[in-house]
Amino acid sequence: MPVVDLNADLGEEITDDAGLLEVVTSANVACGFHAGSRATMQAVCAEAVRRGVAIGAQVSYADRENFGRVALDVPAAVLRDQVAEQVGVLAEIAAAEGGRVVYLKPHGALYHRVATDEEQAVAVLDGSGDLPVLGMPGSLLLTLAGGRGRGVRLEGFPDRGYTDDARLVSRDQPGALVTDRALIAGRAVELADGVDSVCVHGDSPGAVAAATAVCRALEAAGFDVRSCWS
Repeated sequence: MPVVDLNADLGEEITDDAGLLEVVTSANVACGFHAGSRATMQAVCAEAVRRGVAIGAQVSYADRENFGRVALDVPAAVLRDQVAEQVGVLAEIAAAEGGRVVYLKPHGALYHRVATDEEQAVAVLDGSGDLPVLGMPGSLLLTLAGGRGRGVRLEGFPDRGYTDDARLVSRDQPGALVTDRALIAGRAVELADGVDSVCVHGDSPGAVAAATAVCRALEAAGFDVRSCWS
């Protein structure tokens, strides 16, 4: 039976974390730079450990005002240290709850920037130890991570529109977000053949219902929905 992971962004203070943790198998936990706090990190980590959900550090630009969705020209050394700080805080909190951080996933504008920007991609890797990395197929970050012998996992987004060159449609453009649950579920099944994990955005309306529909559709299609980090 083919295995596929189901991940979502958690701890962003606008998300039904408890509801999503009943469904997902990996949690991308906001580390305080674009959203979240020590309290939200603690709550998500505690519940993730209780439910056996993998914990990932969702690192971002230091830009809470724009929810980390604006690309910033941060010097490489500063970005490296910011990533290290975020990973370190989450790792400390996860350990206190009996868990550990097992992967890295950049958030928002940083996620897209490191797909093509070598300097920033290297800074993210330098600041994150030896954690495996989750990202889109073709991302430079994943290529560089693999070159360092770090684990990489590919992900797809059934609730987002794609361009002809397999990038995500910008959120300020028509078709960027897919909201129909049946369509999201069907797209997840299509994507699952080519990725290790599918992502349902936790900040989207109806995220829990969408994640539940995705999980059921994947299982009905013959996939074993479980963490890809074991």
